[in-house]
Amino acid sequence: MFYDYHMHCSYSADSNTPMKDMIEKSIELGLKEICFTDHVDYDVIGNPNVKVDYNKYFEEIDFFKNKYANAISIKKGIEMGLQSHILDRCSKEIREHDFDFVIGSIHTINKNELFTGDFHKGKTQYEAYEGYYKTLLEIISSFNDYSVLGHLDLIKRYGNYDYVLDDSLFSDYLEAILKKVIQNGKGIEFNTSSFRYNLKDLTPSINILKMYKDLGGEIITVGSDSHNPGQVAFNFEYVHNILRDIGYKYVCRFDKMNVEFIKL
Repeated sequence: MFYDYHMHCSYSADSNTPMKDMIEKSIELGLKEICFTDHVDYDVIGNPNVKVDYNKYFEEIDFFKNKYANAISIKKGIEMGLQSHILDRCSKEIREHDFDFVIGSIHTINKNELFTGDFHKGKTQYEAYEGYYKTLLEIISSFNDYSVLGHLDLIKRYGNYDYVLDDSLFSDYLEAILKKVIQNGKGIEFNTSSFRYNLKDLTPSINILKMYKDLGGEIITVGSDSHNPGQVAFNFEYVHNILRDIGYKYVCRFDKMNVEFIKL
């Protein structure tokens, strides 16, 4: 039984898929539980407000929770795009709504998107990577209203470089980030979107997954980061085997922001 804890539908600006279609595909695949984590990103140059109508979002989730109660468990989540200057706004929205689960992600730094390459402009590849990890560490040092960090090494996906820089160049940042996550009782996600982006490693990398485990990290969710039904729970059996090989004994699910450990 698998739990897909990173899933988008038409409430996200980058998906046109009805929520119903994502749910029915999840049922077809035999998933035990899914969590919708649609995008919220504020103050982005060229796209200033990617937001969710929370009332409609929750209303539709509740409708399908009841409709498919005998077939699948559906949780209320959000993927909150974090930037240093909007953390108070992010916290306020998270605390005001009845979420089961919150992914804290960085898609934008200083209003410049990673996806478009705007953040990378005028920087060397090393400077872009370092700027990302430094910002992530700064944010989680003062922000605690999340369940797991999303696609922790996302910076590797963008910038149109010929290769990916080795994690060892940023091991001090990565260790500090993971220690802070563990200290605050939070977790990270294993994001299977790496397969469709044709990355040579996983997201996060095998090195980061091992580092987190070696530092004592236990809270980890698995999410497809799916935006259409064909991406739901992609390669989950494979990544569960990887987690076992590394030494993880559990994956996690959440209810009302409280973690539960599910034996692998």
